[in-house]
Amino acid sequence: MKDGFVKVCAATPKIQVADCQFNGLVIKKMIEDCEAQNVKLIVFPELCITGYTCSDLFLQDTLIREAYETLEDIKEFTADKDILAVVGLPIMIDNKLYNIAAVLHHGSILGMVPKSNIPNYSEFYEARHFLKGNDRVHDVNGIPFGTNILFCCKNLPSFVLGLEICEDVWVSIPPSCKHALAGATVIANLSASDEITGKDIYRRQLIQGQSGRLTCAYIYADAGEGESSTDLVFAAHNLIAENGVIVKESRRFHNESIISEIDLGRLVSERRRMSTFEVDLESDLYTKVSFSFELVDTPLTRFYTSTPFVPSKKDERDRRCEEILNIQAMGLKKRLEHTNCQCAVLGISGGLDSTLALLVTVRAFDMLHIPRNKIMSITMPCFGTTDRTYQNAITLAKELGTTLKEIEIKDAVEIHFRDIEQDMDKHDITFENGQARERTQVLMDIANKNNGMVIGTGDMSELALGWATYNGDHMSMYGVNASVPKTLVRYLVLYYAETMEEGELKDVLFDILDTPVSPELLPPKDGKIAQKTEDIVGPYELHDFFLYYIMRFGYEPKKVYRLAKHAFANQYDDATIAKWLCTFYRRFFSQQFKRSCLPDGPKVGSVALSPRGDLRMPSDASAKAWMRQLEEI
Repeated sequence: MKDGFVKVCAATPKIQVADCQFNGLVIKKMIEDCEAQNVKLIVFPELCITGYTCSDLFLQDTLIREAYETLEDIKEFTADKDILAVVGLPIMIDNKLYNIAAVLHHGSILGMVPKSNIPNYSEFYEARHFLKGNDRVHDVNGIPFGTNILFCCKNLPSFVLGLEICEDVWVSIPPSCKHALAGATVIANLSASDEITGKDIYRRQLIQGQSGRLTCAYIYADAGEGESSTDLVFAAHNLIAENGVIVKESRRFHNESIISEIDLGRLVSERRRMSTFEVDLESDLYTKVSFSFELVDTPLTRFYTSTPFVPSKKDERDRRCEEILNIQAMGLKKRLEHTNCQCAVLGISGGLDSTLALLVTVRAFDMLHIPRNKIMSITMPCFGTTDRTYQNAITLAKELGTTLKEIEIKDAVEIHFRDIEQDMDKHDITFENGQARERTQVLMDIANKNNGMVIGTGDMSELALGWATYNGDHMSMYGVNASVPKTLVRYLVLYYAETMEEGELKDVLFDILDTPVSPELLPPKDGKIAQKTEDIVGPYELHDFFLYYIMRFGYEPKKVYRLAKHAFANQYDDATIAKWLCTFYRRFFSQQFKRSCLPDGPKVGSVALSPRGDLRMPSDASAKAWMRQLEEI
């Protein structure tokens, strides 16, 4: 439960219809098994103590009595267990029968929530037996009873549980909507949803969508085998969703428990930044029942991808790449149209970033029906340029039909170094940045000369680390890659290459993909790249992972570190992850001044660093609080 992780379970017992004692034994065994696995919340199906399909047996005193006695037995069973158990049963209140969810914890019934929407159509005739619940909460023998009850963990304030039952989530305005707006972060649904062909697709979409709309975790426990099959079959379609994502799903037609962790920190972070999610913390319409958990470390079992910016499935990845290329191109198209610009100027190095920028520019020019030869591809060899990248840049520019111009900048840089008294044999930051700024000066002046626009090539990962020369490659007139992380740049170029017919353009794109990432500002060794970026600042796949969770959810360093260890368990040891995480935070804070004056560029995903929108951060903010936490790792 540390770092906001809570292990939850949606459980389907194999019951016997109307045999409450038997069902109670099965439920207790499942509670015991889950408690042994550090599950803190277990949700059972609707009317699980009796069975949902008892029909007119619900009108028999014997069944009602047995159900309540079984509830009492299960309650006593939880006395020494640190788990919140939610079970369903029929119960008599003021001579009326209700279909309720009872919440049990440490030998107590914390509350009873009745079903709000009672179906009376087709195969369901619940209205024949049950009265619907209402918002008013009143005391029944010392137990809160009503729909407007929230169960709040005192020592984990981000855990607030609201309940609804089956049909409640299928109506136009489910009770869970009100629960979430009153502060619920977790919704449990006790369900008995019959199975017909195709219904599982809609059910999955419904639960996934509800968790997304409410920015909550949603645990859906469905009835299954054991229910009467007189007219219906129940498939035990259990679901655990979080903020619009299905975290765990059961196999249908197999009674089973599904267990996973929900990330309360993620939900709180999302709600914190959503001004449209207005929680009414002062609402007096809800009764809030407090309880406490023993706070323990929750081992992570759910999957966390090591590439959060890149979909794992190829079809989804291809769809995303096509969409991003269009967003980039449309952004540039608008800027070209607005300025009536007919010429674009790019510095091309034979590397991935400039390749992507050129591909995007070509697409934008095609959209505007401007001839590609109006794109000026400028290659500017200097001290660190290798023959491989030089030849790739030339081939790429020619194959795309752009105008290629080669400008050797060695002499200009040497004159500049002479003017500022820079030793040519001293390969320091001045040696490197002098070349970068000379290249930018050339591009800007060529753009002026041709009434053109310099297209930026730097990507978001470089901006996060400040791996850009201030007023060098840091500057342009429109940065098409400004919100594309390095790990995604590679896949965008790969996608473009895979759509090409066999030929020289396809071959050169694949060779560029195979080239090490480098600014090529230091002299080569034996004709090969001597300066590899990831050897200096660290692996971009790690930095992109850090960037995603720091910017998207505002996680603390210790939580980012924990997730990274989980996601990269078979790739990097703990010390390596900690080293580069420290590097990320140090550079992220110290280099904000570069991001504070970024050129315009299109946002393509949920994370961006524009000072005009997504990251309004002081350039001189202290990183001490973050670094102190890193020192404790």
